[in-house]
Amino acid sequence: MKPYLFSFLFLLLFASCSKELEFETKTYEKKTSLKCQGLCPKITIKIPIAKDGILADSINKKIFATLKQIVYFGEAPYDSKDYQELANDFIASYEKMQQENPDELIGWEGDVNGRLVYKSEKVIGIELQHYTFTGGAHGYSGKTSLLFNRETGHSITADSIFNNVEAVKTLAEKRFREKFKIPADAPINSGGLMFEEEKFALPATIFLSDKGVLLYYNTYEIASYADGPRDVMLPYSEVDKYLRIK
Repeated sequence: MKPYLFSFLFLLLFASCSKELEFETKTYEKKTSLKCQGLCPKITIKIPIAKDGILADSINKKIFATLKQIVYFGEAPYDSKDYQELANDFIASYEKMQQENPDELIGWEGDVNGRLVYKSEKVIGIELQHYTFTGGAHGYSGKTSLLFNRETGHSITADSIFNNVEAVKTLAEKRFREKFKIPADAPINSGGLMFEEEKFALPATIFLSDKGVLLYYNTYEIASYADGPRDVMLPYSEVDKYLRIK
């Protein structure tokens, strides 16, 4: 290969790798075709789609795979291949149930709002705020955090965020007790909390923000539906030394 051609290909590859990763928010909707009373069952999915770049495919696949674990009805997630199919399958489940049980007029609802909430030189953070109702006393709302390594496009698991999980847990429990006024010598489940085995634990949902690390406990994770979600912020001034990446 001629030297100038090699140099050109190297510069082309470097340019594609260093290209700024951009996101475009797209909306997918589906409404039932069956006759209904009041608000007809509908699902709306607003999601950030990574554009171009080598990393986009990896990030988009992870976001979609995560959402498939959230939006479904039955014993297992749908076999949907894209967001529109996912919306269609959700409404199809409603229509099938209504056709089998025409006297049970249950209004279903689905709403997903995804957005880019954090971006640094090394990390991209996506928040999925979601609500689904498929019958019963009330629906379920929650938040999911997806963190990606900006250099590789690979997802960052909660276990790999910290270099000393036990130290972070100790700090988080202290701040948690302060925020929710639980005395240091009182059981952590005082006031109706539901930590397993009466031991404080970090949540499954962890956000990085400009202010620090946000620990977010979704509804039912450590408290009843009536109590709602709980959260506690760990400022970088306290937690920075325990972070592997930010």
